[in-house]
Amino acid sequence: MTTGLWIILDHVVALLSIAAWFAAGVALVLRRTRLALAALVAAVLVTLLRVGTVALLAGRGWWFVQEKVLLGLPMLGAAGAGAVLLAGPRLLAARRGRGDGWSVPGLVSVLTAAYAALAGLVVTFLVGYPLTVGTALITIALVSAGALLTARVLVPPVEGVAEPDVAQAPEGRQAISRRRFITWAGGAGVLTAAGAGTGLSFLPAESVIRGGGPGRSSRPAVSVAALRGAGSPAPGGTVRRHVLTANKATVRLRSGREVDAWTFNGEVPGPAITATEGDLIEVRLRNADIDGGVTLHWHGYDVPCGEDGTPGVSQLAVGPGEDFVYRFRADQVGTYWYHTHYASHIGVRKGLYGTLVVKPRGGQRADEQSAAEQVDLTLPVHTFDGAVLIAGSDERSEHPASPGTPVRLRVINTDSGPHRIVLAGTPFRVAAVDGRELNQPDEVSEVGLHLPAGGRHDLVFLMPDRPVALVVDDDRDGELRLRPHGGPPGDAPIEDTSDLPELDLLRYGAPVAAPFDTRNADRHFTMVLDRGLAMVDGRPAYAHTVNGRGHPAIPDQLVAEGDIVRFTVVNRSLETHPWHLHGHPVLILSRDGAPSIGSPLWVDTFDVRPGETWEVAFRADNPGIWMNHCHNLPHAHQGMMLRLRYDGVTTPFGDMHGGGRGHGH
Repeated sequence: MTTGLWIILDHVVALLSIAAWFAAGVALVLRRTRLALAALVAAVLVTLLRVGTVALLAGRGWWFVQEKVLLGLPMLGAAGAGAVLLAGPRLLAARRGRGDGWSVPGLVSVLTAAYAALAGLVVTFLVGYPLTVGTALITIALVSAGALLTARVLVPPVEGVAEPDVAQAPEGRQAISRRRFITWAGGAGVLTAAGAGTGLSFLPAESVIRGGGPGRSSRPAVSVAALRGAGSPAPGGTVRRHVLTANKATVRLRSGREVDAWTFNGEVPGPAITATEGDLIEVRLRNADIDGGVTLHWHGYDVPCGEDGTPGVSQLAVGPGEDFVYRFRADQVGTYWYHTHYASHIGVRKGLYGTLVVKPRGGQRADEQSAAEQVDLTLPVHTFDGAVLIAGSDERSEHPASPGTPVRLRVINTDSGPHRIVLAGTPFRVAAVDGRELNQPDEVSEVGLHLPAGGRHDLVFLMPDRPVALVVDDDRDGELRLRPHGGPPGDAPIEDTSDLPELDLLRYGAPVAAPFDTRNADRHFTMVLDRGLAMVDGRPAYAHTVNGRGHPAIPDQLVAEGDIVRFTVVNRSLETHPWHLHGHPVLILSRDGAPSIGSPLWVDTFDVRPGETWEVAFRADNPGIWMNHCHNLPHAHQGMMLRLRYDGVTTPFGDMHGGGRGHGH
């Protein structure tokens, strides 16, 4: 069973525990002795089962159980033990016909256990990891307050004495004194714990974490504004100039439906940018009428930081009527894409994206012939107004190709969630992932490919003498087809693809030694991804968090140029988080402790599914201040992003043109 399923099972057991403890308390209030005893036994058994599920989760990592082990289970264990000792004997006696089983301490202790069980689960959902002393104190204070209120509201001061006669009865006066003392003392304790916890919660947060490396400065202070791209192409290269105008337009989908979109040059996707290795790419971005602003981020392309297109970090957002010129050398061969990074959770969804492909100069890849003898299709996948499009709003859904022709399909996921890709009708190879070639990729067939948000897969094959279909999410209506050149168009049958197994890229291709020692990293950062209450851009929210915080309160990760950096990325939540670091590819080391044993997998986006733990590493060789975030863009907008910063690098844009909102989500 995967860790994600264990998390769900633990939540279910926690809910059963809450229900059982409250059932025991309600049965006691109603003086239903047999029902109360049965519910108490069930509560104890379910609580013991919860200890088992937590123990199993602990084997998957401390991150998944910290608040349960340090707070939730001890708190419930203490309250539950008190309930068993105080309520159990009377209930057993009542079952034998001696008494009614009801008592003041028994009722309060059982309901206190119910409050503790509820509080433990609430902490998991609202706070998560890491557990702080402040959170623990506030939680204990709230459970204690619940116990005091229960004793005050539901329980009469003296058994057997009518309420109007309490003050006149000696035992009543003593009971009132005891009750007042307990109330005042308990209330003081609750207020003290709550106040201390609240005070600790407002302590200043650290702004930088160093990841264990030395606190040295990597270089003299430099602004990201000075970290710009090359001014000329490499020898033999040329200058590729483009003008992209961001504007609102109406586009027609393949279905014939017209939708309102945000476009580059009136197109969705925007104009394809292609270059040959060594060329200089120059793009002038103009904003015609997109409110707030736009930028261009070159997803997966390791441009100098000043060209990265992150508003509030590497530039100001380009407002209506303004423009900005991006310039960088095409020295990174492969399949990439570009998109706005200002309010990108809206802009990308509405159409502000396009493709970037750089091909090699001076020779072909081993699996390719000359460009004139092959089919090379760049296929961005995008969900537009509920419809999944392959390539664009008006692209053909069928392409001819002569049998024996080399075919390369460059599939790009421009959405915020993953897609399942199936190539049906022919064996194929996954030649590249995220623009980086794989080593000796094996030929496979009848498999599904998991394509993370922002990710790219290059699929290569020789065209057979029968139709081939690219199917996304098993949706046969939106598939793209290649048919043998000269053959009849139409609906040649393709077998069902819904039950095909998923290809594990961590075990695909031939291994090669890593270019650096991955065991002895200079910096090691752990990022625990979760959901909880946090401040996001100065406002409280139920946020997507990293280590319990939301942007911009998450500390910067500080590195020095030349460092080997290791990330441990843990997903405690029940949602998939496609993790994306700007400016650097990362080498996948392991997933859930199982090492990557195939071709070295260099990626810029990797899906961390519920309960998973990934280890990745990279060399810090591109100075700047870089966003490090979930590429489910609404998640990033809701807090799940931070910055990786090189020592000595500063930005003049952080407090301008929108401040924190300028970070693009």
